[in-house]
Amino acid sequence: MRKQINGLAELVVQEMGWQPFSGDIFLFCGRDMTMIKGLYWDRHGFCLWTKRIERGSFPWPRQSEGSDQAVVLSQSELAMILDGIDFRKRFKSIEYSRIA
Repeated sequence: MRKQINGLAELVVQEMGWQPFSGDIFLFCGRDMTMIKGLYWDRHGFCLWTKRIERGSFPWPRQSEGSDQAVVLSQSELAMILDGIDFRKRFKSIEYSRIA
């Protein structure tokens, strides 16, 4: 978690293939999952904020195996992660089967 604005913006472009000026929030989590950095562009410049959890770790979503794409979160999922709530274990998505 040593990278600052320029290093994280470069990761967004080089590793993720996204544009850091899009207005999206890009989150980065440390190895021990106790710190999150958020990077976003707000009309006048980059904003970088950091949140450290004092007990436990953040419920960081994992990529599906073999995928090198970023995980896209909804606004409610982001809020739950920042509150330390693991939405992946508590709530299961409903799967529908097709009737022939």
